[in-house]
Amino acid sequence: MTATPLRPATRAKQRLRPAQRRNRRRNLRSALLFISPWIIGFLVFTLWPVLYSGYLSLTDYDVINDPNYVGLDNFRQLLADPKISLSLWNTFIYTVFSVPVHIIVSLLLAMLLNRISGRASGFFRTVFYLPKMTPPVAIGILLLLLFNGQNGLVNTVLGWFGINGPAWTTDPAWIQPGLIIMSLWTLGASTIILLAALQNVPQELYDSARVDGANSWQTTWKITLPMISGSLFFLTIVNTIAAFQTFTEAYTAYFGSGNSTYSNDAALFYAIYLFQQGFEFLHMGYASAMAWVLFVIVLAVTVVQMVVGKRMVYYEGGQ
Repeated sequence: MTATPLRPATRAKQRLRPAQRRNRRRNLRSALLFISPWIIGFLVFTLWPVLYSGYLSLTDYDVINDPNYVGLDNFRQLLADPKISLSLWNTFIYTVFSVPVHIIVSLLLAMLLNRISGRASGFFRTVFYLPKMTPPVAIGILLLLLFNGQNGLVNTVLGWFGINGPAWTTDPAWIQPGLIIMSLWTLGASTIILLAALQNVPQELYDSARVDGANSWQTTWKITLPMISGSLFFLTIVNTIAAFQTFTEAYTAYFGSGNSTYSNDAALFYAIYLFQQGFEFLHMGYASAMAWVLFVIVLAVTVVQMVVGKRMVYYEGGQ
């Protein structure tokens, strides 16, 4: 059996292969060298803490003494802890109401900004985005000032219309609504994202719809929302994850040092209870178990959103 002679072009290609492999190895080494700070940071400050947290979730660890392996006891204790169910319920209610309100108000503001042109457009974009720059701790303090039941600005404005405002910060029934309304303070980023999506909708679609006699509601429902569904889906996932991790504003307002005058059971979010267990009571093993439970919950919710999103989101170039 005789070997098939290689074509000249094939032999040239084979001669180049070692050189190509050397170039690839050289490029790979250069790439790894440039991104090595990020790789080291990821391994040391992200991956290792996550893995170590998984180990601590199976131990009884108080920071001072060595971890004591207890198996799944921390997870069994979670099921019997009444504050776990309370904090999960508070977090769930906050997420269910705050995320839709956040996105709807952001969309309305984006549609309003989309109608403004010229220098005024840049001015109002800046105005709407500036509150996003406010530190979360300041937002918590601002919440207590604005929603104070006695002399807060919100109740003062309601009084102008003859409405007797509730005790937002002391009545357990009104603490969650106050936090949800206050979460709108940081909707500037979502507004800007949706504004960019609105400006990318082809004008030809609106022109064709008007020729066919479509009104404003029909163009919004049939053109605008489907065309920006990708951005809406992205904001839904991001804001849902953020809502499950809500901590700073509520902690500053209702659990800060010397803040014993306010009722706080209604503001006990899961992340706050996790922080208390880990850094106030030094139950690091228990707090680690709580963190992994939160991770599983957020992962499950995100997977459901991804599955539903595949059927509802329009991607340009997709099927």
